[in-house]
Amino acid sequence: MTKLMPCLWFDDRIDEAIEFYTTTFKDSKVVNRVRNAPDSPTFTAVIELAGQQIFLLNGGPRFPFTEAVSIMIECDGQAEVDQYWNAFVDNGGEESMCGFSWQVVPRQIYDTVLGPDKEGASRAMQAMMGMRKPVVAELEKAYAGG
Repeated sequence: MTKLMPCLWFDDRIDEAIEFYTTTFKDSKVVNRVRNAPDSPTFTAVIELAGQQIFLLNGGPRFPFTEAVSIMIECDGQAEVDQYWNAFVDNGGEESMCGFSWQVVPRQIYDTVLGPDKEGASRAMQAMMGMRKPVVAELEKAYAGG
């Protein structure tokens, strides 16, 4: 069976990333870690976050993160959006629309921005375009016409 696994390329901060990701996401673990020597930084690792395995490579400065490709964190409500958003901001993440190279998105987006009422969805989309961090209550209010 074919399996897809995202790969995140790091420049010497891979061990910090492993610690951050595995403490930020519930039910996470380090599946595999390879070091070139016992006291050297991690060279490659596979971590599992929310059931998704992600390959990490300590490959040097050649390819920095960009938002051209991102990983979406589907959250269940505002409290969970705030939890992940704040974790990334507090650890040096730079805010942009919906997040960082990780998109922090509430599940309620499917009922508002992507909802069946085209006019409500349009209003919710307009509201979302003015946000950095998604605010569930504002999306729901815009969708409802308020």
